[in-house]
Amino acid sequence: MKVVVAYSGGLDTSVIVKWVKETYNAEVIGFCADVGQKEELDGVEAKAIATGATKCYVEDLNEEFARDFIFPMMQANAIYEGTYLLGTSIARPLIGKRLIEIARAEGADAICHGATGKGNDQIRFELTAYAMEPGIKVIAPWREWEFKSRTDLIEYAQKYDIPITSTAEKPYSMDRNLLHISFEGGVLEDPWNAAPEELSIMTCPLSQAADESEDVIISFEKGIPVTVNGEKLSAAGIMDKLNELGSRHAVGRIDIVENRFVGMKSRGIYETPGGTILHQAHRALETITMDKEVMYTRDSFIPAYARMVYNGFWYAPEREMLQVAITESQKFVTGDVRVKLFKGACHVTGRRSPYSIYSEEICTFEEEDVYDQHDAEGFIKLNALRLRMLADSNQKRY
Repeated sequence: MKVVVAYSGGLDTSVIVKWVKETYNAEVIGFCADVGQKEELDGVEAKAIATGATKCYVEDLNEEFARDFIFPMMQANAIYEGTYLLGTSIARPLIGKRLIEIARAEGADAICHGATGKGNDQIRFELTAYAMEPGIKVIAPWREWEFKSRTDLIEYAQKYDIPITSTAEKPYSMDRNLLHISFEGGVLEDPWNAAPEELSIMTCPLSQAADESEDVIISFEKGIPVTVNGEKLSAAGIMDKLNELGSRHAVGRIDIVENRFVGMKSRGIYETPGGTILHQAHRALETITMDKEVMYTRDSFIPAYARMVYNGFWYAPEREMLQVAITESQKFVTGDVRVKLFKGACHVTGRRSPYSIYSEEICTFEEEDVYDQHDAEGFIKLNALRLRMLADSNQKRY
């Protein structure tokens, strides 16, 4: 039997390589997707092989991740439950897709992931896998093995000399990519506990944020960011640059309790510096370039679209259908936005576009000849007609 394991080098997957090899008498091939973990990938291939894998793919997917996943999602202004910019969620369909592609190339019988049976990632990986290979066998150790906790995994790793970084004192679950980093577990499981300041990787702690504000100009073409402060960068380069800028000003850190797809609530600390800046800048540019009704219609998609991403339905036809409409809505979202970063906040201070439909001449409080204010009386009376009819009927409410 040959199994391709989604491998990160962390606690869970380090144990999984050995467990799958022994439990299934299988040849194990690791696959580690570089989607922006940075230094966390140093030595990961050697570690996988030392743990029992016959080989390990380590692939740089940063550009594809930013270009084909983060940016289309940002065009949708997708945000889950009003706060979460879907940093972990959006990486899973890309990792799952490549996992299946490697399984095909290797002639593997199964794929394996380290997501727990309580979480969302198991759903995201498996929905992606089944959308591409309906008959693929999926091994999910957390739903099969005897271990009940990460403490059990730590003890197993120590028993077999598997190198890990988690400890019983700091058993945080961390997931980092180009868009964000998440922290869950440990002391965070009590939603009353304040998050330790040490949980700051992609942003500096607010107490250490720069004392001087910083202006940043982001340029967009059809809703896609293309330059930062006039410098043209690749998709991943834009994310790296904005992460760097947001980090020193402590922008993009949230502490939330979210509703998982499986039904339970989960508390997490998320840092999304570049994504937070992009979200606010993109939204600001839309305010001067998007028709009112087009914006309202697109905005009505946001809750459903965000749930599709969160719940793992990236490769579902309904998400693809909405994406076509969202792309159409972005035809004229081209221009520049200036933001000021300071002490954890991102303030929009300017926006301009060759396709702006904002008219200073019409909206001015000064004298003008374009808008006849007398017309407003008829407009108001027509909109009030049904309310007046209700008030004159037996349905009078007030």
